[in-house]
Amino acid sequence: MPRRKYFRKIFWPEKPSKFGLFLRISFFLFLATVLGCGFVFILVAKDFPRPEKFTEHQIFQSTKIYDRTGQVLLYELYGEEKRTIIPLSVVPKHLINAILVAEDINFYKHKGVDPKAIIRAILIDLKIGSPIHGASTISQQLIRSSFLTREKTAERKTKEIILTLELERRYSKNQILEWYLNQVPFGSNAYGVEAASQTYFQKSVSEISLSEAVTLASLIAAPSRLSPYGENLNQLLSRKDYILERMADLGYITKEELEKTKEEEVKFSKIRQPIKAPHFVMYIKKQLEEKYGEDFLKSAGLKVYTTLDWELQKIAEESVSWGAEANKGYRAFNASLVAIDPKTGQILAMVGSKDFFGEIYPKNCTPGKDCLFEPYPNVSLLGRQPGSAFKPFVYATAFKKGFNDKTIVIDEETNFGIWGGEPYIPRNYDGRFRGPVTLRQALAQSLNVPSVKVLAYLAGLEDSIQAAKNFGITTLTQPPSWYGLALVLGGGEVRLLDMVSAYSVFATNGLRIPPISIFKIEDSFGNIIEKLNFTPRRILDEGIAQMISDILSDNQARAPIFGLRSPMYFEDFEVAAKTGTTESFKDGWVIGYTPFLVAGVWVGNNDNSPMLKEPGVVVAGPIWRTFMEKALLKFPKETFQKPE
Repeated sequence: MPRRKYFRKIFWPEKPSKFGLFLRISFFLFLATVLGCGFVFILVAKDFPRPEKFTEHQIFQSTKIYDRTGQVLLYELYGEEKRTIIPLSVVPKHLINAILVAEDINFYKHKGVDPKAIIRAILIDLKIGSPIHGASTISQQLIRSSFLTREKTAERKTKEIILTLELERRYSKNQILEWYLNQVPFGSNAYGVEAASQTYFQKSVSEISLSEAVTLASLIAAPSRLSPYGENLNQLLSRKDYILERMADLGYITKEELEKTKEEEVKFSKIRQPIKAPHFVMYIKKQLEEKYGEDFLKSAGLKVYTTLDWELQKIAEESVSWGAEANKGYRAFNASLVAIDPKTGQILAMVGSKDFFGEIYPKNCTPGKDCLFEPYPNVSLLGRQPGSAFKPFVYATAFKKGFNDKTIVIDEETNFGIWGGEPYIPRNYDGRFRGPVTLRQALAQSLNVPSVKVLAYLAGLEDSIQAAKNFGITTLTQPPSWYGLALVLGGGEVRLLDMVSAYSVFATNGLRIPPISIFKIEDSFGNIIEKLNFTPRRILDEGIAQMISDILSDNQARAPIFGLRSPMYFEDFEVAAKTGTTESFKDGWVIGYTPFLVAGVWVGNNDNSPMLKEPGVVVAGPIWRTFMEKALLKFPKETFQKPE
């Protein structure tokens, strides 16, 4: 009998037996099931993302701001997801083991879906009468977080399983695990193990201990509920101990390691969003937002390498903190410091105030009005009167017109006419007059009356203002008559950053480079999209710049006023320096430099309240001196070129 007729006789007889009828019904049910599943698959899968395009899936990364070495992370800019992509090779083995134990112990054995885990979860849920236990593998979690929602529906679960199987077919286990470790949420906006480690422990994930690693693994199950900053810290630590015990049972750690690690205290960062050099970082952040936009920065994963020298920054912060505390006795409650490399214009240190995280003082004051101290304003970017620290620009203008350090002016009481409705008769700091003095003596000893004469009769008001602008002073926007002859004594507001940058012109023998704060910027793939590029511009004759440096470093010339052992004198280094004090003692300054480093310090109060009647060398000098003593040792020694 032909084979076709044989099967037809069995499955489709003219008068089917009971067995034949059973086979016929079974066949139709099987066919209907296959067709139904196919239809459901087509219906569900029509909007599937393509697993082969997983590598093109956009993963948002935070923009990171580093110091000049790229080794110190200063700050991260992120939106809803703070993330840093890292390769699997840098993730510690004990963290990988902890996550596998906590989330998917059979990860390297199953094909994407773990039937045993599913059955176990169903039995537990039936036992407790609530569907709360999941059985998702690491691969399923990755698919869900990348392509799907978290809604618990049959359609979503079907998509998840199908995509997971396809993901496992196309990619290696290690690749899937690497993607997972860079995407899994840990709470506090931290996504991925690197961001989590930086957020909770302020260290790279490659440096975390076993107890810290197991704590991170414990967070994955419920990042919000188990947050170390919430009410359920004890639950987090209990889960950590449970996972440690499981790791010991499975042979990942020894019993000794188990007991030792359980006893260790896990210390979490108290700062939810770590930030170093905060005023400098906010200065960088503003520049980036103006150029790239805030939304782009929060997701683009840029790496911003700044010019900041972290070692010098720490010295600067310590110097300001110490000095500001000491200055409370002078009724001076704030201070700021900026340091620049004069040869490149790079900002090496910036301390905007004595304490970015401090409390407003006094507590009942109105910010911006009667607060002696406010933590957030970056005073180095605000306008303050510079006192005599402005004088070198005027003397340089006079030298440009042919006068020199041997030119003589008379230090005597002088009425320079009506200004501001009354006669302008300036006085020297000590109230004395010295008769004929050279310009070297006048500048080195910061004599006021001779300096006003230099501005009025030798340099000229308009030319001096223009010279200051050429040096980089950006705040002299009023007409010359608005400042008058008081300009040479600090009658116009300037920024500390501008002043330090302007003094760099003297350090470089007349070359001007604007202050630079960003060294280079890379995209998330490591491509350089912006790089430091500076071209020095000559704005002052070499001889004039050398003359100013020679005067400001002449310890003998300034000794009659400041003494031979003032804070500006260094026995082993040639350092030029100038002090500044406003007439009402609202501001105290010291700005000093070598051929390789320029640093300036401002001291005063946020609300412009006067300090006790002490000059800049007393309130700002010790801070500047403390910083320079340590900073100078980090550079090769250089001396100034002498003027002809």
